[in-house]
Amino acid sequence: MRAVRLPVVTAAATVAALTALTACTTKSGAESGDHVIQVTASDDACKVSKKEFPAGHIELAIENKGSKVTEVYVLFPDDRIVAERENIGPGTKQRITAEVKAGDYRIACKPGMKGDGIRQEVKATGGTVAKRDPKLDRAVADYRRYAQEQADETLPRVKTFVEAIKAGDLEAAKKAYAISRLGWERTEPVAESFGDIDPKVDVRADGLEDGQKWTGWHRLEKALWADKKIGAEEKTLADQLLTDLEDWQKRVGTAEITPTSMANGAKELLDEVATGKVTGEEDRYAHTDLVDFKGNVEGAQKAYELLKPVAQKNDPALAQELDKQFAALEKLLDTYRTDKTSYDFVSYDKVGKDKRKELSDAVNALAEPLSKLAAAVVK
Repeated sequence: MRAVRLPVVTAAATVAALTALTACTTKSGAESGDHVIQVTASDDACKVSKKEFPAGHIELAIENKGSKVTEVYVLFPDDRIVAERENIGPGTKQRITAEVKAGDYRIACKPGMKGDGIRQEVKATGGTVAKRDPKLDRAVADYRRYAQEQADETLPRVKTFVEAIKAGDLEAAKKAYAISRLGWERTEPVAESFGDIDPKVDVRADGLEDGQKWTGWHRLEKALWADKKIGAEEKTLADQLLTDLEDWQKRVGTAEITPTSMANGAKELLDEVATGKVTGEEDRYAHTDLVDFKGNVEGAQKAYELLKPVAQKNDPALAQELDKQFAALEKLLDTYRTDKTSYDFVSYDKVGKDKRKELSDAVNALAEPLSKLAAAVVK
């Protein structure tokens, strides 16, 4: 389910497209300057210190003065995401750094993390973008291929899942459910950046907007495990899931991905694990959270491995720490496999509180150095 998004733009929109993105929650840079935008969020307002700024690197210094958890976005006029930060608690401050080309944008605050948010129109003017290391161009090309491969591999698995539902075979559908999600989970930030697809295929009941019909994987998950039934509606929803994912598969090939968005996407995958998988909220009926968990970690590691040649040169200590923490988390996850040659894991409802904390600690130990990867690749 959507927690964070990796900025992706279509090839047709490259004139005003995002060229690089880094995001962090620690203080960086000066508190003021042409490129620093103060964003004050509250329950009923989203105030920005300036509505025009030079293109290139910008930094949003965000303070939540409201009583609700909020999220802040930099958006293109058509609502594609340039940069975002979610789960900004009341009374807390966070910072987002992005690199944008000249053009019109919107800064949006979403109190309660619901709806379209409170928006301010802003503009980036002039500015240039530094030349990219050719190694990073190769990393981007390889990652784009990886994202497409994951989408291509997902469709046959989803077809198996859908066919079982349409045949009314409850047990076969249950067996096909978790593996059908693996490619999506590996590239979740890329997939979720197509904002109209994610609400259709991967939303949970508590993530529905007012008036939104519940469709997708988790609606079918509830039918299979909680309701223990496959009716006419479920068969129709299965067909819709396949159609929506075919749409995603076609769009992945149009994506333009940057080195820093890859790096931040890797961190966002770990955040997704921390907020949905470790808690057991993601697959609350099927309890197949560890399969999703594994997919998220594999996707994060793939992005890191592609960026590693540059990151290792620029910050060898960081690369060493990331290697160590990825290995530790993978080793821990493997202890929950029931079959070392497949993606069969123990049911997550059988994982106790202490063990969940152990998993959470391992995720946090990796997420902290991973948050520094974007900065390392642009040194």
